[in-house]
Amino acid sequence: MNAVQTVPVQVEMHGRVAKGMRELAAAKAGSLLRLASEPVLSARVTLAVSADPAVARPALAQATIDLNGRIVRAQAAGQTMREAIEHMAARLRVRLDRSARDWSVRRGTLPVPEPGEWRHQSIPAHRPPYFPRPADTRAVIRRPGYATRPLTPEEAVAELDLLDYDFCLFTERSTGEDSVLYRVGDRYRLAQARPKPNRLGPLPAAVTLSRHPAPVLRLAEAITRLDLLGQPFVFFVNPDTGRASLLYHRYDGHYGLVDLEGTV
Repeated sequence: MNAVQTVPVQVEMHGRVAKGMRELAAAKAGSLLRLASEPVLSARVTLAVSADPAVARPALAQATIDLNGRIVRAQAAGQTMREAIEHMAARLRVRLDRSARDWSVRRGTLPVPEPGEWRHQSIPAHRPPYFPRPADTRAVIRRPGYATRPLTPEEAVAELDLLDYDFCLFTERSTGEDSVLYRVGDRYRLAQARPKPNRLGPLPAAVTLSRHPAPVLRLAEAITRLDLLGQPFVFFVNPDTGRASLLYHRYDGHYGLVDLEGTV
């Protein structure tokens, strides 16, 4: 573990962030870098406040730490920015502490409760609802899937927990199928573009498998389905590429599109 961390914490702010919150966020995140098990290449905190008075928790704090090329992420929302920063820091502490306990050995296994350990579910995410942007002003913002190599379901759970995401889009190692792992309460659900349960092998106890194939949709059809069904995301296969994509609502009200093209 690094004895001293000298990487400055960069803080970005969006919206009407209260005075003093930049310094508080930098101090909170910076004090936790001592828990890092690998060199910290960069540390960034983003603070954003929704302008919509209908949003119950308008303040969002998100920390992104680059541990020698491996990303650790934590975010939380609150009624005030101070509350959001406090929750974010608590979640970041858990992730850095977990990473410090020899992550390379733990990869490929589901997190196991240990004496005194906070579980992922112990700290509520307080994820804010997305900004209700009018449909005709929404843009599709595309980003590649962050799983750049095939993963097992166990590794996908580990990546999802470490990055503090609600879903992980990846190529499953044993079947070669484009897949998504997502949270269902305190458990996980695995969906595949073309399910192959006979080749998948036994799943961890915390993961269940959907036996329904992903629908084949064009982007406009996926947007319509997302808006009409009120789902957190739509997992679908692009008919032009044959690869899976995932469409979801971003916090800023735009659409987010994640795909696996070029990742394997």
